[in-house]
Amino acid sequence: MGLVFGSFANVVVHRVPLKQSVVRPASRCPSCGAALRARDNIPVLSWLLLRGRCRNCGARISPRYPAIETLTAVLFGLAAWRIRPATDLVAYLPLLWVLVVLSFIDLEHKLLPNRIVVPSFVAGVALLGIAAALGPGVGAWVRAFLGAGVAFGFFFVLALISPRGMGMGDVKLSAVLGLGLTYLGWGRLLVGFFISFLAGAVGGIGLIAARRAGMKSEVPFGPYLALGTIVSILFGGPIVHAWLRQ
Repeated sequence: MGLVFGSFANVVVHRVPLKQSVVRPASRCPSCGAALRARDNIPVLSWLLLRGRCRNCGARISPRYPAIETLTAVLFGLAAWRIRPATDLVAYLPLLWVLVVLSFIDLEHKLLPNRIVVPSFVAGVALLGIAAALGPGVGAWVRAFLGAGVAFGFFFVLALISPRGMGMGDVKLSAVLGLGLTYLGWGRLLVGFFISFLAGAVGGIGLIAARRAGMKSEVPFGPYLALGTIVSILFGGPIVHAWLRQ
């Protein structure tokens, strides 16, 4: 299932920044525009069999395509293994998918589109409501709302203080992440954002050391937010417990 959703994630990553429909037309070669046959649209396998090239024009197909498909499948598998109760998957599988999509869009375009972020918040509210009804109850749902507000407020202040370092796209995304993380507990929110900022600092220093960015360069923060959130969702429980035992 993860591979199939990963394939659709590729469509969204390619088309949304171009303001194209993600439904029509059918999948096509980004170079020559030829419609892909069913046998050329099998996640990962088709790319391998075609050796990363279009069957029609021979143009190179980015390895991003199998990378997204594989990453989505791995995350879905980890989620099925780690997330309990299993009813929470109704909310967290879509969230993981969105994080993959937004990470790659932000890396390529330095953009976190409202077209994805805003519906993700609305969907998160609804899906977490379903998960809460099936599992921990309304208290977790209310806590998720509070977490979304706290996260949004914190990132909004950061954006006012340092607009070059924190964009409004990050601010809006923080509400989505606050919603999903705080549903699991306040500790998960702290773990997720701590890892995000730590990874962002390490990544920024690495880019500067490699001379791929300067002190004033704008570095996409969305992927780091996604990384911290994913780690906290999948492995944040043991981290919080270890922290509280200190």
